[in-house]
Amino acid sequence: MLLSLPYWIFQMLRHGKYRRGFSERMGRVPARILTQEIHPHQSGESKRLIWVHAVSVGEVLAVSGLISEMRRHFPDHRIVITTTTDTGQELARKRFGEENVFYFPMDFTFAIRPYLRALRPELVILAETEFWPNFLHEVHASGARIAVVNARISDRSWPSYSRFRWALRRMLAHVDVFLTQTPEDATRLQSIGALAERVHITGNLKFDATVPDSPPIVDKLRVTLHNSGASPILVCGSTVESEEPLLLKAFANILAAHPRAVMILAPRHPQRFDQVATLPQQTGIKSSRRSRWDSGDPSAPLSGSVFLLDTIGELAALYALADIAFVGGSLVPRGGHNIIEPAQHGVAIVVGPHTENFREIVSLFKGHDAVRIVTPKDLASTLLQLLANGAERNELGRRATEVLESQTGATQRTLNALSTLLADDRDPVAAAAQAAPIP
Repeated sequence: MLLSLPYWIFQMLRHGKYRRGFSERMGRVPARILTQEIHPHQSGESKRLIWVHAVSVGEVLAVSGLISEMRRHFPDHRIVITTTTDTGQELARKRFGEENVFYFPMDFTFAIRPYLRALRPELVILAETEFWPNFLHEVHASGARIAVVNARISDRSWPSYSRFRWALRRMLAHVDVFLTQTPEDATRLQSIGALAERVHITGNLKFDATVPDSPPIVDKLRVTLHNSGASPILVCGSTVESEEPLLLKAFANILAAHPRAVMILAPRHPQRFDQVATLPQQTGIKSSRRSRWDSGDPSAPLSGSVFLLDTIGELAALYALADIAFVGGSLVPRGGHNIIEPAQHGVAIVVGPHTENFREIVSLFKGHDAVRIVTPKDLASTLLQLLANGAERNELGRRATEVLESQTGATQRTLNALSTLLADDRDPVAAAAQAAPIP
């Protein structure tokens, strides 16, 4: 921590990263959590507690359905949620209430123990791959059960995990159950030290994600687009640095053939909103910003322009407006992002060649001809070809929805495994007494 301190300070000063919630990250349990800690149920006893950790927006979206089902199936438990990123925190507070959401503590004993003392969780659930050694040790020592849900080992992380498997084995022994997305993830976890009898394949929770309720912006934008005769609509979501210039170049070609086209552009990281806002001007394309749209004239025509989505939590619903959805982080080597959100709306999906972070999902869609994979060189031609052929475009979107529907069920399988874990007759208090107590 001391060696890397200059980097963290730089990130805080330049991008504002990690500044919000700093005291919570360092172990100060927020009052809003404590005031909601005890909710007596009919027996007069305090509610037992489940702690769910989801790093960022993607993980929050993935576990949202699971949390809803847990609230219904485990009414005697209170569920609290932590995130690491600010965007994840914002979305989680909207979905689950500020009184149930806080920042995940840094992996220091002094930061973790105050939460364990205050909340006394019976079960801690980690989404995907969050292996923090001190946190796992302290939670296990407290007597709580630990489950990793939607577990995955990405292609990018796999070499590093393999290199340090000697150190991971002891840490992974603290986890009671790993519920993996795919058989390959299960194999990889076992190879780095997870006990085979604790690893189960339950599928990908993201396939079970429900279509989000449409925020007001969707209907307002739909009306504005219709009234101005704007068409076609290209939604480019979760884009990253060096990717937007490639997309804007392709959009310029689209405008030549479709002068009333609109690109809804949604950068992945909020700290880049201002930077990305300058790019359309450099290419001579009109643009407007979502954050200023409500305060300006929402009836102003958007045809022939770029609409910059510089807000959080609205992209998933806005895919419903698209004729074509491009999912970013894939034209450049960043591993890609989730293509399930546009698939929920039956939209034709286009991605770049770099989709390692969602290898299994993209391969599944590709195997059913439900996604187009393009290079920067053929991006514009592929988009123009799809725009010129409505039947092909609609079939591509229909197949995407069919693939999505064929993969559901992970939430129920995960819930069943967690129910078994909670029904275990081990007394957490007794287990904690036998283990190292929390001072």
